[in-house]
Amino acid sequence: MVVIGLTGGICSGKSTVAAMFMRLGATVIDADQVAHELVEPDQPLFEAVASAFGREVVGADGRIDRRRLGAMVFADPKARRRLEAILHPSIILECERRIRQAGISGAAACLLDAALLIESGWHTRCDAVILVEASEAVQLDRLEGARGLSRDDAMLRIRAQMPQEEKRPHARYVIENEGLIEETERQVKAVWEQLCARTSM
Repeated sequence: MVVIGLTGGICSGKSTVAAMFMRLGATVIDADQVAHELVEPDQPLFEAVASAFGREVVGADGRIDRRRLGAMVFADPKARRRLEAILHPSIILECERRIRQAGISGAAACLLDAALLIESGWHTRCDAVILVEASEAVQLDRLEGARGLSRDDAMLRIRAQMPQEEKRPHARYVIENEGLIEETERQVKAVWEQLCARTSM
């Protein structure tokens, strides 16, 4: 089984691209979705996060309020590192378990969608890395429009991440995702065909 890492900056459109690869036949593991599941109220990391950041990050529904927690950690690098130290070991273990399960199930390609793929060093364990890019202006528009963030909050989140130009040397493939969806899909299909040719999938 081929393990493909998919990464990109916030609101670059990773989820859109991951869905396209899924339709082409890849098994997709979403690290952010794994993180969601691991901080559910019945999971051990729920109490770890609530204890580290206070009960104010618990919403009225009894779950971690990701918007409130996000505002807190993106405004404070130390808080962000503290959250990452709590979450990342468990996220990595669970993603690795799911990758193994995909292999056992007979998947030809497993795509790991992870925003911090390169920052965590996880990219070195992938057979290929795909970077999804969008300009800062497009990222800002998406953060302000789709997520309703203020420009200042949007900029904080963009600036908190590794710049795209630093990620690019680690990627075998780059997909530009700021134009027509058909153009993004054309690039995805081209990358998929190259992966199939390289790996005999």
